[in-house]
Amino acid sequence: MRVRGVGASEAKRAALDEGFAIRSAQDVATELGDMKGVLMKLGQLASVIADGLPPEAEAALASLQSDVPPMAPSLAAAVVRGDLGVGPERAFLDWSPVPVAAASIGQVHRAVADDGRDVAVKVQYPGAADAIRHDLDNAEGLYNLASVFALRGLDARALVDELRARMVDELDYGLEAANQQRFADRFADHPFVSVPSVLTDRSGPHVLTSEWVDGESWRWLLEEADDRQRQAAGEVVFRFAQAGLHRYHEINGDPHPGNYRFHPDGTVTFLDFGLVKRFDPDEHAGLLPLLGPVLDEDPVGTCEHMVRSGFLQPDHGLDPDLVFDCVSAPYRPFFVESFTFTPGFASESMRHIGDPTGPYAPVLRALDLPPSFVILNRVLWGVSGLLGKLGATNRWRGILDEYRIDGPPATPLGEAEARWFRQGSGADG
Repeated sequence: MRVRGVGASEAKRAALDEGFAIRSAQDVATELGDMKGVLMKLGQLASVIADGLPPEAEAALASLQSDVPPMAPSLAAAVVRGDLGVGPERAFLDWSPVPVAAASIGQVHRAVADDGRDVAVKVQYPGAADAIRHDLDNAEGLYNLASVFALRGLDARALVDELRARMVDELDYGLEAANQQRFADRFADHPFVSVPSVLTDRSGPHVLTSEWVDGESWRWLLEEADDRQRQAAGEVVFRFAQAGLHRYHEINGDPHPGNYRFHPDGTVTFLDFGLVKRFDPDEHAGLLPLLGPVLDEDPVGTCEHMVRSGFLQPDHGLDPDLVFDCVSAPYRPFFVESFTFTPGFASESMRHIGDPTGPYAPVLRALDLPPSFVILNRVLWGVSGLLGKLGATNRWRGILDEYRIDGPPATPLGEAEARWFRQGSGADG
């Protein structure tokens, strides 16, 4: 199944193409038609949160996340040629026409760069961006869809606009390349986090080439790794999210385990930076101070900051204790010295705060969600879901405080990172 060089016969190419479902841009439009493209992306946004939903809901979301069939090698080659000016057989020393992965808007091929490095080449389906943008342009339909699921006090339009902006970002591989390289530079030589560097001369709007990384899958971590490896991986995933938010004011908004590669020594490689949320100074200043009174278990201060941040109206008239009991559920791991996440933690927390007919109904009716909090909220729930599956135990409050208030290292990994940071690494250029 390998085609090498430009001299491969048409018959050989045709035989190779026969096994693939997507052969033209029209095929892409068909696969992504009827809102499937946007719904698939929304399904992926909810993928980890599905861990806290009933089995029927998980199955429904899973149906939205099904891989798009891979495109024919000749079509993938045409995309590469359009971005790089030459076909893949000339752009790379070696090119595998059969993708190693196919997802909602693109697929990944393995290749060898001119300097001999193994690389991963992500190729976007032709027409995928247009199909999804067309769906996203139907703003009224999305507003109506969101309003069905939104809390009564939530500004569905602002929520949808934020999600639309982030989805459009994912379609631009040039933007994703810049995001990924920024993270790669930031975490260069880090003791337990790695991000593959981008080959900018082999990337474009629809093609992203980065260093190939061998590593183990999420399934390996769950089924074959020992508890020490699982505990280390959980701490690394948590630290990566907290470093982004508190140290760099920027988070990778897709905490999906398929975007991680795990290594037996406990280190983790992070992939896929299409969905990155950068907080401007006003957004960061509005959201992050709210964490202080929540962690201090201060109901009155929590309500005051929620008003200031736009979660509640000044005249909400709610009992601060009721508000605090409702909104603090995801943060309970930080109220104790050590905490063990369980598979049921996310689902129990979601039921605790999400039942519109339960004891917190008055809070839910009044609660709004600032648009800048949408992706952050997804990361919060997503990481909690992953830690629950790992049964991760740690001093999470101490780790959080390392990033939030420059607290002392809480674990050996914290000490290793502190040494790395003291050497002048981790600067955000």
